[in-house]
Amino acid sequence: MSRVWEVPVHDSTRVRDVRVAAKEASAHAGLGLDRTAIAELVATELATNLLKHAGGGRIVLNLVDCPATDVPSGGRSVQLCSLDHGPGIADVGGALRDGYSTAESSLGAGLGSCRRIANAFQLYSVPGRGTVATARIDREPARRRTPAPDVLVGGITVALAQAEHSGDAWCWVRSGSLLTLLLADGLGHGSKAAHASTAAVEELRRTAHLPPVEILHRLHAALRPTRGAAAAVAQVDTERRELDFAGVGNVGARLRTADGWTSLISHPGIVGAYFPAHVPLRRVPWRADSLLVVYSDGLPSRWSPPDDPHLLAHDPTVVAATVLRDASSPARPERDDTSVAVLAPDRRTTAHDSRL
Repeated sequence: MSRVWEVPVHDSTRVRDVRVAAKEASAHAGLGLDRTAIAELVATELATNLLKHAGGGRIVLNLVDCPATDVPSGGRSVQLCSLDHGPGIADVGGALRDGYSTAESSLGAGLGSCRRIANAFQLYSVPGRGTVATARIDREPARRRTPAPDVLVGGITVALAQAEHSGDAWCWVRSGSLLTLLLADGLGHGSKAAHASTAAVEELRRTAHLPPVEILHRLHAALRPTRGAAAAVAQVDTERRELDFAGVGNVGARLRTADGWTSLISHPGIVGAYFPAHVPLRRVPWRADSLLVVYSDGLPSRWSPPDDPHLLAHDPTVVAATVLRDASSPARPERDDTSVAVLAPDRRTTAHDSRL
């Protein structure tokens, strides 16, 4: 199930809570002691950075699939996202220098060292609007740099009221020239909703070679014993350079190209309960400037997609985390379990994104 750790960081006592959450997440991911220590160190640096430079924020930890291009054995990884609406970092390059400590109470590693020891690290900051930093810790350190895949995937999940489990789940599977992304939103909240979305994830791992509409039919059969879910499937064929999209229920998607943002509409229904007789398939070209955001209904209905070219050039994890951050605030908190997942060609900025 989608286990989530979300820790508001507004005073020094919460730094320990973030470190404990990183340790717990590492245990769930099956990380060894050395990798767990790295996760704790990165978590501590991100939390102290929030206090010293942003006046507070929050840390979200998810368990994500490790990209096969990074670690041959695959497995689960710990993803840490630091989100704030603070003043931003004026000198990003300086903050990323190895050994630059974020606070006197930190372990002295600094963001630069965090970028070096994490399997993936990204940082996006705009003066006056805040900062998003993300890191991923795998079971094994990266041995060497590997060729970047044609399509990158990233996402973030939070639970309503900082619950342990989210009823949302997202995952991706590669099968030949196909990369298939699923976002499932189990009906309601809590463990039963999480059970439904987890069943959808498990079924995708068996069916990712199929077209999106057929995958949804298979999901419908697999989710019959559950309370059901809304689900969207996006599939990129890197040989044909096409994107296919199909969805059932209240899961949305927006596609950006040079022409702007376009909504991809899911069909009404419930996967596992009330499946429509016909599910429309949307097929569009997949271009170098394409970017797809898939999201659950935890986002406000009128959230604004980003238009900052600098952000859109970042790793999809940063884009997803920024969409989540900017769509919510203390005045407009999440009203449901919320997930955001992003598909994009590899066009990360070289200065502030690192994926080993």
